[in-house]
Amino acid sequence: MRFPPPTLHLLGFTGPKAEAERIKQRLAQFLRDDLKLELSQDKTLITHARTGAARFLGYEITVQHNQQYVSHGRRAVNGLIALHVPTSVIKAKCGPYMKSGKPGLRPELVNDDDHTIVSAYGAEYRGLAQYYLLASDVARLDRVHWVMLTSMLKTLACKHDSSVPKMAAKYMATVETPNGPRRCFQASVERQGRKPLVARFGGIPLKRHKTAVIDDRKPVPATYPRKELIDRLLTGRCEMCQQPDGVEVHHVRKLASLAKPGRPQPAWAELMARKRRKTLVVCADCHKQIHARQPTATLTQ
Repeated sequence: MRFPPPTLHLLGFTGPKAEAERIKQRLAQFLRDDLKLELSQDKTLITHARTGAARFLGYEITVQHNQQYVSHGRRAVNGLIALHVPTSVIKAKCGPYMKSGKPGLRPELVNDDDHTIVSAYGAEYRGLAQYYLLASDVARLDRVHWVMLTSMLKTLACKHDSSVPKMAAKYMATVETPNGPRRCFQASVERQGRKPLVARFGGIPLKRHKTAVIDDRKPVPATYPRKELIDRLLTGRCEMCQQPDGVEVHHVRKLASLAKPGRPQPAWAELMARKRRKTLVVCADCHKQIHARQPTATLTQ
């Protein structure tokens, strides 16, 4: 039985904490009595947005308060909602690229080509940076950028038996962005008659984008080829007498049991041994004859 994924909601409320607790209890009762759902007590948190921070969808959400910042004759910051990059996210994203407290190489990528290595690092960093463009302190991801860049250059240096400065000089490039030119690192694969295939790491301005849209693309479902036995069953034709009739499947435990020395083999056993199959799609009559140890119809009948 499949259950729907949990739904996340964030509610803003102005008032005393006691009233917030009563609202939480009424919501839990509504979900339990009317929708037959349970409110997770461990994941339901009441937080003061100005002195604390609420975690929602990977962001820290706070209410700004600054008595010294004055714009156009008023304190324009007070009461505004702010999104932040959590410190735990920065630490967690740096973890896979760290070794003994400093950036290290990734041994599983050393045997790949340069384009694949740069593409892997670039895709991982690009997904993280674009997700947090709504945060006012998105520039904090510069730490993750440095760790991932150093790890990538060390991986390339290990592959080419070279050094990090030489790899940085080899793959350094400049890309144009809406905020001006930015430094990046890229590897190209030349293709005859077509544009080169370029993999890029970095080149994303770590500046807040107020109108950024987080587009979580749906994963493409994997397509698995149909089993050969299913195709043979859908054909609906006996593989012994070729009659288009209702078919059944005769199977043996192992191919070695088809060849017994000193005994002549029936046609169905020879056919299975020749095709190296432990299954044979046959009609009901041929199936009965196989189990009765009687000779079946010829294959050309």
